[in-house]
Amino acid sequence: NLNGKVHLFLVQDYVEGETYRTLLETRLQQKKQFSEAEVIHLMLQILPVLSYIHALGVIHRDISPENLILRREDRLAMLIDFGGVKQVAATVASQFKQPVRTNSPATLLGKVGYAPYEQIQTGIVYPHSDLYALAATVLVLLTGKEPQELIDERTLTWNWRREIHLSPTLGTLLDKMLSPRLSDRPVSAQQVLEVLSSNNAANQHFTPPTGVTVAIAPANHPSAATLPSIPFPVDVASKVSSTLRKNWLVFPTAIVAVGVGWLVVSSWFQFQSAFLTSKKTPGNTTQKQASSIPKLSAAELQRKNQLRDRRQRLGINNKFYTALVDRAFWEKYSDRQGRRLSLSPEDEALRTEWDYIAAQQLDRLQPLSPELRKQLGRYSGKERSRWRRELYKLHLSSLALYDLADAAFLAMFPQERGKNYMNQPIAQVWYALADEKFKAILAGTAYEQISFDPGTTDKQVGGSLKPGEGKAYVAELTKEQVMKLDLQADPQILISVYSPTGKIKLMQDSSDRAWAGKLPESGFYEFVVVSTASQPVDYQLKITASQ
Repeated sequence: NLNGKVHLFLVQDYVEGETYRTLLETRLQQKKQFSEAEVIHLMLQILPVLSYIHALGVIHRDISPENLILRREDRLAMLIDFGGVKQVAATVASQFKQPVRTNSPATLLGKVGYAPYEQIQTGIVYPHSDLYALAATVLVLLTGKEPQELIDERTLTWNWRREIHLSPTLGTLLDKMLSPRLSDRPVSAQQVLEVLSSNNAANQHFTPPTGVTVAIAPANHPSAATLPSIPFPVDVASKVSSTLRKNWLVFPTAIVAVGVGWLVVSSWFQFQSAFLTSKKTPGNTTQKQASSIPKLSAAELQRKNQLRDRRQRLGINNKFYTALVDRAFWEKYSDRQGRRLSLSPEDEALRTEWDYIAAQQLDRLQPLSPELRKQLGRYSGKERSRWRRELYKLHLSSLALYDLADAAFLAMFPQERGKNYMNQPIAQVWYALADEKFKAILAGTAYEQISFDPGTTDKQVGGSLKPGEGKAYVAELTKEQVMKLDLQADPQILISVYSPTGKIKLMQDSSDRAWAGKLPESGFYEFVVVSTASQPVDYQLKITASQ
């Protein structure tokens, strides 16, 4: 109590040093990464810590390069920012502010790619959840690439072998730690520690990195035959044990609170994945949790099951779908940003609203073809490169394709106009629509090459466009030619004109009906017409080119 107000203070040791993220970024600037010897040494330092906290019922939940720091005084790798403590702090803080509530929304913990799939999906964590995150961190340090670049999103398996060669012992161990099947993962940090410490290679001294100015191992990582041997650091366990005991004495209730914190299930679709399907998790953890979860009404259960069944029939990825609905929900209820709903009666109205938004999203996604719906959540920047290569053969740039995709996307989600949505889950829908337009261009339904008849200087094209539809044209013209455009169409038909190099945009998303001027380049010019109307509209485009 301070000045008549209740405050929560979280006291933590200050660790002077650099995070492994900082160390990795420095090495990447030098075109280097961590060596196998270094990451084994890191694991031998961190695994005793995990073994100790897991024995106390504590799970870190958020292991990543950002949450590992190389302590300057003794070059010991330290685990910081326990995710469970964040949850306890958030829970206690919410109780101070809202003492009448019995179920506070859970704080989002774990980073996508580093946290295992079941943790992101259900919020449930096990000791091997930390082992998964540690293995993911190790591969990021070894390859310099983020998990999203290494994971096959269809199978949830890691394709790291195309990036680096590791010794069979470490490679097999990392595969087990990162297995999408929970039953295939090591059951404890001690089990992983025994594999590493019993390895024949681990019998010589190794000096860990000292910071950003340290001389580091070359990028060509050692094979099993040349891997420097590493001793088990016998003083590590005592050091980390002492440090951890000191930290927990500062916040004694954290051990118990963090140990049970994961029992809070806060997003319905996460709850549904864990409790309403036939899938089983190791042991009887699920059954124990289910008995402590507040009961939902029969009507709400039916509504949510109908949403689940419809999503499954449409073949839409649950992880993507939940993120999509969460974003739409948080935009409407900004005070809930980043916090999921509890299953308590107090959140019933908000859960109803979440379900309503979820149904709306399914309505919008349903018109997509089954093939495109199945791809949602799997699109990446690789598609853009593939599109560009094929469009180039048709004398089209990605600008034309993006215009067509934008029109279709904004017709489906008009509320996104003017927003930066490409870094959001909804960008997956844009990719799906771009893929659809790309295929339409290749099929010739959204593309046409204009050829002037012999002895003529003008050409007229046209057609009818449904809401969100468009068409791209190309015409080969010469620098210094005088070109005139005349578009006869509804004001909601927009036109864009791009030079052959794409550097000059004569018109872009323009509602102007005419343009005239000398052409700045020679080559194939692109003409894109799109409809923002709410009903089908006709258009006629006349192009005149003279010397």
